[in-house]
Amino acid sequence: MTPSPGLSDLLPNLGGRTLVMGILNVTPDSFSDGGLFAGADAAIAQAERLVAEGAAILDIGGESTRPGHVPVPAEEEQARVLPVIRAVAPKLAVPISIDTYKASTARLALEAGARIVNDVWGLQREPDIAAVAAAYGAPVIIMHNRATIEADIDIIADMLAFFERSLEIAHRAGIDDANIVLDPGVGFGKTWSQHLEALRRLPEIRGLGFPVLVGVSRKSLLGRLHDRETRPADRLTGSLAAHAVAATLGADIVRVHDVAAHVEAMRVVDAVMRPEAH
Repeated sequence: MTPSPGLSDLLPNLGGRTLVMGILNVTPDSFSDGGLFAGADAAIAQAERLVAEGAAILDIGGESTRPGHVPVPAEEEQARVLPVIRAVAPKLAVPISIDTYKASTARLALEAGARIVNDVWGLQREPDIAAVAAAYGAPVIIMHNRATIEADIDIIADMLAFFERSLEIAHRAGIDDANIVLDPGVGFGKTWSQHLEALRRLPEIRGLGFPVLVGVSRKSLLGRLHDRETRPADRLTGSLAAHAVAATLGADIVRVHDVAAHVEAMRVVDAVMRPEAH
């Protein structure tokens, strides 16, 4: 087992400028690009393209987490992601994060060359995933999520309580605070107005003292703001606007499908909000 470098080594520019994480879904049913990169050759080519466009992290996932998704067995998820990770990890100059909540998948992905664990259930669906990350010295991205949507709750208070539980799991496993990133989970387990509130009140999450990742790319909540029916791929402009707002309010990483456009947009945001980076 080769320990992963820490977050500051993997992402030396974290905090200095807004980093762009490129999404690579090797799934047949993801909401935006399901099936496009399910084959190993297509996935490898897309990974190289995203990095060439400026992605600072490559997030690889083998199970769709869109609303109404059908969970897949760990073995199937692993069969999708591991060949791609093994093929691209030695070639890429940026770290790979494994998008999974399953401890067994995280362990095999880290063994294959991934460096970061991105858990959409914040270490709470399978708490053993925290021990796996700790054993490899891998940073974790802890995302807020809910199994049910409740319109009448204070969503930020719910997030803070959720993160408190997740951080306790992380600390108990031996994960250092310096290796933790928080994600408010925009698009997951919330009403439309709660998604927007999560973005609006991002400074309260940032106030916990951890780097923050936001992912709104192509999501249906953006589609509601259009005056026409849109496909996910039609939502680039809304994605750029949402991520520009997030970066202005303190997001350190944005998770996106369209890397080149976001790199350019974040450069503008950073020139205004983080002038020391320019």
